[in-house]
Amino acid sequence: MRILVVEDEIQLADALSEILRRNMYTVDTSYNGTDGLDNAMSGVYDCIILDVMLPGINGFEVLRKLRKEKISTPVLLLTAKSEVEDKINGLDIGADDYLTKPFVTGELLARIRALTRRKGEIIDENRLDYNGLELNKSTCSVIWNGNDVKLSLKEYQIMELLISNPHQILPKERIIEKIWGYESDVEYNNIEVYISFLRKKLSVISAPVQIKTARGIGYSLE
Repeated sequence: MRILVVEDEIQLADALSEILRRNMYTVDTSYNGTDGLDNAMSGVYDCIILDVMLPGINGFEVLRKLRKEKISTPVLLLTAKSEVEDKINGLDIGADDYLTKPFVTGELLARIRALTRRKGEIIDENRLDYNGLELNKSTCSVIWNGNDVKLSLKEYQIMELLISNPHQILPKERIIEKIWGYESDVEYNNIEVYISFLRKKLSVISAPVQIKTARGIGYSLE
């Protein structure tokens, strides 16, 4: 899952990014509204954490432009504790939720989970299910019939993307954008290597699930 953090307080932005990465999210960070808007307009993010007070373009204007362009990515607005009007204004413009500063890490993560419910069946906050195949975030593993195998971070992120979009062909370009970022210079053979690793690990636990190749396009979970 890919998250964009738009926050001009560099220490806070970097701390947020580190917390999210430790919780298995892929994170991009923008330190002003102009860059934040540019990144958000790509449409590759599953959630945007957006501060209200930003240099360049403030958070309200970023949000207004996103909604005007039909970018429906869930937005969690960061507001000052006492600014009730900011909360009302943000929700009216199109924010999905808000969080006041300072905040507790657990609440931040809970709100992100609430905003990014997946298409796969959610067993609990740490697991995704596809026809009995479980992807466990807390252990970074995939499980079938009591057998489990550990995944690397990139393997986990690719598997999460596949299991959240079952039976859909995911183009290689989209996988790169979601996992490495739209400005990445990662090549297609990098994806092929990780897909090969995942197939072997699914085989190890005898999972009756296949990652199928749509030649010249991408991959799907069947």
